[in-house]
Amino acid sequence: MTRQYTPIFRTAIAALLSIQAAESAAQLPKFDKVHIGIVYPLSTNGTDAPADTNHFSLHLIAGVSAEEKGLAFAGLSNFVKHNVHGLAFSGFSNHIGNKANGLLFAGFLNTYGDSRGLQFAGFGNVAVGNGESAQFAGFFNLAKEIKGAQFAGFANVAMQVQGTQVAGFTNVAKGVRGSQISGFANIGEDVSGSQISGFANVARKVKGIQLAAFINVADSSDHPIGIINIIRNGEKSIGLSTDETQTSLLSFRSGGKKLYGIIGAGYNWKDIDDEMYAFEAGLGAHFFLSNLLRLNTEIATVYLDNFHTGEYFKSSLRIFPALKLGKTIEIFGGPTLNLVHTNTLWGETLVNDYLWKRESRSNRDYFHGLYIGYAGGLHFTF
Repeated sequence: MTRQYTPIFRTAIAALLSIQAAESAAQLPKFDKVHIGIVYPLSTNGTDAPADTNHFSLHLIAGVSAEEKGLAFAGLSNFVKHNVHGLAFSGFSNHIGNKANGLLFAGFLNTYGDSRGLQFAGFGNVAVGNGESAQFAGFFNLAKEIKGAQFAGFANVAMQVQGTQVAGFTNVAKGVRGSQISGFANIGEDVSGSQISGFANVARKVKGIQLAAFINVADSSDHPIGIINIIRNGEKSIGLSTDETQTSLLSFRSGGKKLYGIIGAGYNWKDIDDEMYAFEAGLGAHFFLSNLLRLNTEIATVYLDNFHTGEYFKSSLRIFPALKLGKTIEIFGGPTLNLVHTNTLWGETLVNDYLWKRESRSNRDYFHGLYIGYAGGLHFTF
C-alpha cells in the first residue's frame, strides 16, 4: 500500500530541510574557488568573504577570507581567519589566524600561529605558535618554538630553537639545539651547539663552542673562544711574565677547562730612547691536565707603542710547560716562535738573531722577521 502525503505536509518537510541546510551553511565555510575585489566588502564574495575558502584571491587593497588554499595576492594586506595552504603575497602585511603552510611574502610584516614553510618580510615575522619553517626578515623574527632557521637583519627571538639563528645584531632564545650567529651578541640558556658573535655570547650551559670577538659568559662551557671568558665552572688567573725582549706583562687569562683567552698590558724595559708600552691579546689551550703538571699552548700578539715613532707587532706561538704549586700558584716557562712586523729601527733591533727576515716589497719601511725566543712567569689562579 502506497502512503499518500498531502501538499501541505510535503511543503512543511521541504521547509524544515531548507532551514537545516541554511544552518549548516552558516556553520561551515563556503568553498568559492576565486575571490577578486578591491577591499572588503567590495569583492566578488561581498559580506560573505570572512566565511569563504578560496583557491585564488586577488585584491587591489586588502582581502578577507576564512581560508586560502592556493594563491592569495593583495596590494596592501591579506587577512585570513583560519589557515593558509599555499602562497600569500602582499605589499604590506599578511595576517593568518591559525596555520601558515607554504610561503608568506610581505613588504613589512607577517603574523600567524603555527607554520610550515617559508616566511619573508621586509620588517618582521611574528609567530605565536610553533613552526617547522624558516623566517627571513629585514629587522626581526619572533617565534614560540621553531624547527628550522631564523634570519634577521637585527634580531631573532624564540623560546625554543632547533636549527639556526642568524642576526645582524642579536639572537635571543631559551633553549637552542643548533647554532646562534650574530654580529653583536647571542643570548641563550641551554645551548647544544655553537654561539658565534662579533662581540659577546651569554648562556647558562653550553655543549659546543662559544666564539666571540670579545667576551663569552656561561655557567658551564668547556670550549669558549674569546679574549675574555667568564665561565662559572672554568678557570681565571692573573699572570706576571717577561720575555727575551725584556717586555713585562700583567695578563688576565680566563676560560673553561680546556680553552681560554688572554688580555694584558705592560712595559718594555730595554734600553731604547722612549718609554715603550705593551699590549697583549690571544688564545690558549690546556693539554695533559693533571693535579701537578700541564702544558699551556698559546697564540698571542704583543703590540709595543710609544705613541709617536711607529708600530711593532709580535705574533707568537708559545709552548709553556707549567708546574702547579698548590691550588692558586702556577710557574710556567718555555720556548716561543715569533713573527715580527715593524716599521721602526728599535723594533728590528729588539733581538739580534733571526731565522728569517726581509723588508716589505710594497713598503720598504716595514721589516718582517722570524725568530725563536722564550718567556716565563707566574700565574695566580682563582
